Amino acid sequence: MRPGAVALAVSALLLLGSGPPTPPPLPARMADTGGGSQLITAVAPARTSATGTVTWWNRTGGGRWVKAGSAPARFGANGLVAGGARRQGTETTPAGLYDLPYAFGIEAAPRGTAYPYRRVGPDSWWCQDTDSRSYNRWSEPRAADCRAAESEHLITYRTQYAHALVIGFNYARPVRGRGAGIFLHVHGRGPTAGCVSVSRAAMRRILAWADPARRPHIAVGTQSGSTAVTRW
Repeated sequence: MRPGAVALAVSALLLLGSGPPTPPPLPARMADTGGGSQLITAVAPARTSATGTVTWWNRTGGGRWVKAGSAPARFGANGLVAGGARRQGTETTPAGLYDLPYAFGIEAAPRGTAYPYRRVGPDSWWCQDTDSRSYNRWSEPRAADCRAAESEHLITYRTQYAHALVIGFNYARPVRGRGAGIFLHVHGRGPTAGCVSVSRAAMRRILAWADPARRPHIAVGTQSGSTAVTRW
C-alpha cells in the first residue's frame, strides 16, 4: 500500500474510534443561568413526570461549568408546568429559572452552611391565603388576615422541612393564585405538592455547597419540549 493510502487509512480508523463528541455540560446549553457562578438544575424526563434529577454545578474562573453533585429528585404529583401558567392547588411544579432567597429548617443548619438560614419555630407559618397581605411569605406569628386553613404550619412538616431552600417562584412580586410556598426540601413519602425534593443527605450537601456570594439559582424543567430546562 502506498504511504499516502496508509496515512488515510490510519486517519479513518482514528476518526472511527473517537466516537461522537461529548456534549457540553447542561448549564452551557441553557439560555440563561442567572448570572452567578453556581447553579442547581432540577430536570424531569417529561411534563407528566413526578421524578427526575437534581444536579448542582460550579462555574470555574475560566467559565467552564463543572458538576459538584447530583441526586434523585421528586416533583409535583401532577408533573411540571410553565411557571407563568401555573395555578395554586394544582400540585404541579413550576418550570423556570429562579433565585434562592434564603434557607430554613426545623433542624440546625448543616456545618459549613453560608446561606442565610432561618430556624422554624412553633409559630412559623408560610401564608398561602390569596386574601392576605402576607401571601407567599413567612409569617411569624401567623398574620391575622392569613387563615390557618390556607397556610402551612411549617413545624408540622418535620421530615420535609428539616432543611429547605426557598425557591423564588412568584416571590418578588406575588401574583395571587399563581402559587405559594415552593421550596427545595427533603423528600416526604411520595411526590410533592409542587415543590422539588431530594434526600436529606443531598439537601444537607446542597446547603453546605451553596454560597450566596456566588448567586446560585435553580433551573427547573424537562429534558425537552416547551418546558425544557435549556429554554430558561
